[in-house]
Amino acid sequence: RRNAFSRYRRTEPWHICRTSIQRLTLNDYFKMAKIKITQIKSRINCPAVQKRTLDALGLKKMNHSVVKEDTPSVIGMVNKVRHLVQVTNA
Repeated sequence: RRNAFSRYRRTEPWHICRTSIQRLTLNDYFKMAKIKITQIKSRINCPAVQKRTLDALGLKKMNHSVVKEDTPSVIGMVNKVRHLVQVTNA
């Protein structure tokens, strides 16, 4: 019989759901490419939004490099500060 909660019913019994079986995620199937982001210009006299973007990328000072996964969100942040950073394959 179907009720309001039937679509939320587990597909596995409770004792299987509670074990420590690790489920594979999409990242396990498709490994993301890595990119190396290096800050090559100073953040002095940049707008505050660009400084916060550099902080979110993990870039703290000149010639500092970080390795990030090639995701759309990271690519969007790099595009906002593309005049301050250099991107290479890791």
